[in-house]
Amino acid sequence: MWTADSFQRDVSAGTWVDESLKRFAIDHRAGLVGQVVPPEFDAYARIFHPAHRRTGPSAGQREPITWHAVAAANERTAHPLMEWEFLLPTPAARKGQPGLWDEAPIPGELTGPTAEALIGVLANFTTTPDQCWYAIWEGSTLLDDVRENAGLLQAGNMAMFLLTDSITAAGTQFRNLLSPNLWWPDDRAWCVATDIDLMASYVGASTECVHAITNCSDLEALEVSATMSVQWDSDTINPRPDNRS
Repeated sequence: MWTADSFQRDVSAGTWVDESLKRFAIDHRAGLVGQVVPPEFDAYARIFHPAHRRTGPSAGQREPITWHAVAAANERTAHPLMEWEFLLPTPAARKGQPGLWDEAPIPGELTGPTAEALIGVLANFTTTPDQCWYAIWEGSTLLDDVRENAGLLQAGNMAMFLLTDSITAAGTQFRNLLSPNLWWPDDRAWCVATDIDLMASYVGASTECVHAITNCSDLEALEVSATMSVQWDSDTINPRPDNRS
């Protein structure tokens, strides 16, 4: 678990994030990729948080299920702007589809094998793997014990606590329930954003790095652009959910 000693009073290492997000927001409408992850990069990837199916004795184990698999089973189209509810056949299916999935993707959490696979890719695309920066939304009640001892970084419309660690050591932290909402290496070769309201994470990086992410068999990721939408109604290909206006 992140500890109070890891958090930074000096948050100047993250001011570039806030400046970049706000510059982009001035020139564009709301709800775009470039307002979630800093629009400073050559390419971007959207990483879909997996759904899960309970398996094993007494359904005590969990198997990750991709959005592509859910789309195919429900005769929907998988594409970069697909939204979870648009892949489901009925509103009732939001509670699960027996034999297909039992647990929907979790908003705002990049954890487990997905995080570890991403770390494995990103470690190859930075010259500063021993110093990375991690920002966690200050609204998390799990951070109550650090509020008086940590500085707050403003990142767009959100305030975050900032801490530092190596990318290797951070892999352990992602197995817990407090994954960062923004993280980047000291050389700023890439940046990962996991918005608290979204079922997908976004990575800004070099074209080579983004291609490595989208080609990784342990990740479900598609390439997007900074000007693509992240809002719930961005899916214009699949049928709109019945009870959405």
